[in-house]
Amino acid sequence: MALTLRSSPSLINLKDSRSFKSPDDFSSMVGFAQIKPSCQLRAKASTQEAQPSLTEGRKNESREKLHGIAAPHVRNNSRVPVFVMLPLDTVLIGGNLNKPRPMLASLMALKSAGVEGVMVDVWWGLVEKDGPLKYNWEGYAELIKMVQKLGLKLQVVMSFHQCGGNVGDSCSIPLPPWVLEEISKNPDLVYTDRSGRRNPEYLSLGCDSLPVLRGRTPIQVYSDYMRSFRGRFKDYLGDVIEEIQVGMGPCGELRYPSYPESNGTWRFPGIGEFQCYDKYMKASLAATAEAMGKNNWGRGGPHDAGQYNQFPEDTGFFRKDGTWNSEYGHFFLEWYSGKLLEHGEKILTSAEGIFQGTGTKLSGKVAGIHWHYKTRSHAAELTAGYYNTRHQDGYLPIARMLGKHGVVLNFTCMEMRDGEQPDNANCSPQGLVRQVKMATKTTRTKLAGENALERYDTGAFSQVLETNRSDSGNGLTAFTYLRLNKRLFEAENWRNLVEFVKSMSEGGQNTGLPDSDRMRTDLYVGLIRQSNVRKLNERALV
Repeated sequence: MALTLRSSPSLINLKDSRSFKSPDDFSSMVGFAQIKPSCQLRAKASTQEAQPSLTEGRKNESREKLHGIAAPHVRNNSRVPVFVMLPLDTVLIGGNLNKPRPMLASLMALKSAGVEGVMVDVWWGLVEKDGPLKYNWEGYAELIKMVQKLGLKLQVVMSFHQCGGNVGDSCSIPLPPWVLEEISKNPDLVYTDRSGRRNPEYLSLGCDSLPVLRGRTPIQVYSDYMRSFRGRFKDYLGDVIEEIQVGMGPCGELRYPSYPESNGTWRFPGIGEFQCYDKYMKASLAATAEAMGKNNWGRGGPHDAGQYNQFPEDTGFFRKDGTWNSEYGHFFLEWYSGKLLEHGEKILTSAEGIFQGTGTKLSGKVAGIHWHYKTRSHAAELTAGYYNTRHQDGYLPIARMLGKHGVVLNFTCMEMRDGEQPDNANCSPQGLVRQVKMATKTTRTKLAGENALERYDTGAFSQVLETNRSDSGNGLTAFTYLRLNKRLFEAENWRNLVEFVKSMSEGGQNTGLPDSDRMRTDLYVGLIRQSNVRKLNERALV
């Protein structure tokens, strides 16, 4: 299958950067237009976000219980390093670094803004595309040396999933061709929904321990890949490479692909569908049911769980008094979510062994599925594999599993506010984040965050600051901003990022703008001569 990569205008593009040798050389080459001072980033008081009381919940059945209890206003004043995600196509199909000169310029700009480092996807579909155990790390080696030279840090994602078909995917990178050949011979290697639709984003966890990839199990393949990475970059681990994020599902997240956007299959805020109909998952379900003496429960997932774009009340399973809360519902959801936890356990056990002693921290990403969070069943979370309902905390076992291996829980949707969401979707990203913060605090698991969608406004940045600084639960150990692209370098957007990075570095206590950035380049936010504006238009952001 051919890979179709669209060139993205994600980097500062300078016509001639041959003379780039140090950050100081950068100062005369890039400038930003004069902009009006914006309001300072202020974290708003969280009292208006307090959850409904138990009494209110009893009086009004339509107002659902949110997990976690609002605690007194607690401040987290520690420094939080900010990273920026690099473009998805940072490394090309041939294994080469994409646009190295503009990349260097962009990294210098980020360094000048006080950013700690960058995050990059290390795609399985690119590195091992030529055949089993044939790895090409060269494009990533060039990037790592560039990052090291600038004094930045790197978060590396072991991306065992397909790129393409989800929010923000700007290019297409399928799984390795030799893996796709095996899938064509045995379609049950990938997740399957009730109607038989196959999803090639990620291999089904049902075959984790079976030698279905030319004599190796998927877990062995992932382990060999990570072991090869460790061998190739051992001199950088724990120094330049600060973190390894271990991919465990679609979009690198520990979840099932229950809401696939490709071909319009799913649209927000649909409940999604269970992904347990490949032969391996069906066999596991049947065996589990048989062991309980409930053979009829093992014939497949719930028959009344609806379709991708329905709402909970449209279904027999997810409605307020639906079968999700029956004996059968508990059985199925325990099995479905339990399989996901087992999958994470297997991969992280391997990763922990491989990277132990290198000084590099490990992290795992959990999706911020905030729609239908205010309903009893939390349908969209259930189909994704998070057994989180009005009566069940689905994030405690996930946090506990990650913490067991010393893995940081990286959570998304940190920038979202409840009031920004459509009323009919019953969203509560703030309630969800509070619950996850409490789960990590309870289990003593470290927490990091990301924004789920591209945002450049002060409101989004302020919400991240408030998430980190107030309420009960853990503060953030790091924040990764999505993503490096052309819009980020627009004057007002850049100003907002600089303010945000400074605020996070000072625990949110001082949100004032500096007169210049760390390296005193023309990237400072202030009065800039018009000659620099002209130079910017000629050389940058094309």
